[in-house]
Amino acid sequence: MTSPGQRRSGLRNPEGAVRGLGAGTLGLEALVLLLAIQPIRVVGGELSGAAIAVIVSLAVAAVALAGMMRRPWAWHAGTVLQGALLLAGLLHWSLLALGIIFALVWGYALHVRRVILGR
Repeated sequence: MTSPGQRRSGLRNPEGAVRGLGAGTLGLEALVLLLAIQPIRVVGGELSGAAIAVIVSLAVAAVALAGMMRRPWAWHAGTVLQGALLLAGLLHWSLLALGIIFALVWGYALHVRRVILGR
């Protein structure tokens, strides 16, 4: 058990480490979403203009949230973003697959945050 003045982890800056994890996760998600557009169009069949707009919007939102990880509400907004990606699965099945993958990754990031920061 840690005393009130003692850190839960051996990290020098646990808040910064956790913010980096969240920002890195969202940044990777944005990159994967943008890079997935063409393979989905080629292999996965028809991808409508609305679906492409949704993908780009989700990627932009992920990048914006990655830059705002200092704010406590950004973690909640990141969770909402994962739900939005899961809902985008209604537009194309591959978006649902990406949504499941990134929801699991985001869940792990939240778990690490809770373990390290105790929140």
